[in-house]
Amino acid sequence: MTVKLRPGESQESLLKRFRKEVMKDGVLSTYRRKRWYVSKSEDRRRRRAKAIRKARRKQAKDQARTKRG
Repeated sequence: MTVKLRPGESQESLLKRFRKEVMKDGVLSTYRRKRWYVSKSEDRRRRRAKAIRKARRKQAKDQARTKRG
């Protein structure tokens, strides 16, 4: 990841732009995810559990909407 200093740009705005680029590219999230080894089966189990939680939240949200309307 590289960010070049623009003419007349302050160090603070350069740093802000750099952080924004890092967040956009997902560098930190990738690093944090790969900090420890996770087997494929464990990764599948986590993703499945996450999908189930997400579906339950969506279903609860939809039910709350129908009760209001």
